[in-house]
Amino acid sequence: MGYRIVVAGATGNVGREVVNILAERAFPADEVAVLASSRSQGIEIEYGDTDKMLRIQNIDNFDWTGWDMAIFAIGSEATKKYALIAAAAGCVVIDNSSLFRMDPDVPLIVPEVNPDAIDIYKRKNIIANPNCSTAQLVVALKPLHDYAKITRVVVSTYQSVSGAGKEGMDELFEQSRNIFVGDSADAKKFTKQIAFNVIPHIDSFLEDGYTKEEWKMMVEVKKILDPKIKLTATCVRVPVFVGHSEAVNIEYEREMSAETAQNILREAPGIMLIDKREDGGYTTPIEAAGDDATYVSRVREDPTVDNGLAFWCVSDNLRKGAALNAVQIAELLGRRHLKKG
Repeated sequence: MGYRIVVAGATGNVGREVVNILAERAFPADEVAVLASSRSQGIEIEYGDTDKMLRIQNIDNFDWTGWDMAIFAIGSEATKKYALIAAAAGCVVIDNSSLFRMDPDVPLIVPEVNPDAIDIYKRKNIIANPNCSTAQLVVALKPLHDYAKITRVVVSTYQSVSGAGKEGMDELFEQSRNIFVGDSADAKKFTKQIAFNVIPHIDSFLEDGYTKEEWKMMVEVKKILDPKIKLTATCVRVPVFVGHSEAVNIEYEREMSAETAQNILREAPGIMLIDKREDGGYTTPIEAAGDDATYVSRVREDPTVDNGLAFWCVSDNLRKGAALNAVQIAELLGRRHLKKG
């Protein structure tokens, strides 16, 4: 007997990716329900490349009773409304929003990094998926931290517009087209023009000058990996459709050579090391789009600090940063606790 699984927000970028990945990975589902708002009710979407069609149901009228788990990709406000209802009905919620991430009774999970933390999920019947930029970062940091404790991380992100949803992708496309034909490129979704530009501002500003996106990375890395790690982040939106990149600088308690780090990363789960010191010997977002791996390149020692290391990290933010990680959490929950399929 397999699982009865729900995908809430199945018409959005992340929700559609969840549906595709469930099919790709042959998730042991007896039944899949796809939900969205009343505007999308009745629309059919394909279950991956299986030729099986799924009909969108109205989330407002959905009966959660008897469903094993639900992957939510509907944003914090809608999640606040529906997640507790689903959880109370016995359906384990795997939430992509930021709503529950820092709740001490809700595990924040990246399966390659902290699988044991999932064991407290029954406290609220909710499991949180981390921020997209956090997920790829901790996958790269975990094996290095296991070898030589990390004390401090400085990370600058180069985040694609798909992280802002369909509206962000549409704005980059429309502005680029308009610029080429001489029309205006007014900003609507973003605070400034995104086409042929970069914007050092993601989410709202906090009193200390950091943005909420930067704060998320700081606190989520501590919760997932180690509360002793100090992290500072600068998060930047760039004119790339899919794929987040990060320039990462690390300080360790003891020496870590570039060669040792490369050897560790080469064997680490979820990591693909592409690191040739030559033209094109590194990974960019275009190569990472559509793949499951977190790519690491440009591993090198930082001579300006004791025990310093730097590297470049790229991942498909719609997959490992959101949909893939959520499906991996569902797989982990099944193997470790629900034991169906």
